[in-house]
Amino acid sequence: MSTPRDLMIVALDVASARPVERGDLALALAGAEAYDLLRAEAIGLDGGGRILPRPRTRLGDRLLDEAAAALLREAPYESLPDWLWRRGRGLAAAYLAALEEEGQVTWERTRRLPFRGSRTVLGDTEARRRAAFRWAADEPVLLALAAAAGIRDEIAPDEPAVTDDAVLTVLATVHDAVMELEAVRRRRAIEEAAFANVWRGA
Repeated sequence: MSTPRDLMIVALDVASARPVERGDLALALAGAEAYDLLRAEAIGLDGGGRILPRPRTRLGDRLLDEAAAALLREAPYESLPDWLWRRGRGLAAAYLAALEEEGQVTWERTRRLPFRGSRTVLGDTEARRRAAFRWAADEPVLLALAAAAGIRDEIAPDEPAVTDDAVLTVLATVHDAVMELEAVRRRRAIEEAAFANVWRGA
C-alpha cells in the first residue's frame, strides 16, 4: 500500500471544487512519501525537523525506493521542507507516468481538466479500489494530504485526527510548503499585472 499512489489516484478520481495545481499535488506527494518512509522505519525525524535516514531497505515500490535512495545520508542531513521542495519537483508527472505504464490510466482529450492537462481515465483496478477504500474510510493522513493538495476542503473538527507527532510534523510541513507556493503564485500574478499595466501605459 503506497500512500502517494493512492493520493495520486484520488486526485484523478475525486471531483474537486477547483483545479488541482500540480505544484501543490507534487508537494503533497512528497509528503506522502515521507509518511510511508516513516511508517516503514526507513527514516526518522529529529527534534529540528531534519530527516534521519535509516539503513537502506527495499520498500516494494519503485518510486518509494527512489525516494529512499534520494535521501541525504550525511550530517547535518536535510530538513523536511527542503526534502519536500527537492523531491517534489516533477513528482506529480512521475506518479502519473507510473500509473500510465502500469495500464491504470488512459488519456482522453477534453476541456474538463483534473490538472491543467489532458483528462485521464482510471481503469477499474485493484489499486483504484484500494485507494477508494482508504478514501471512503476517512483515513486521516490521506484526508490531510488531499486537503493540502486542494483535492478536498480542510479537515473538519469532527473528522479522524492524526496523533503521531512525527506524522503531524510531516503534514504541517506539507501545509506550510503549499501556502508558501501559493504566496509565490500571488506575488507573481501581482508583478505580471503591474508589468501589463506599465506596458499598456496605465
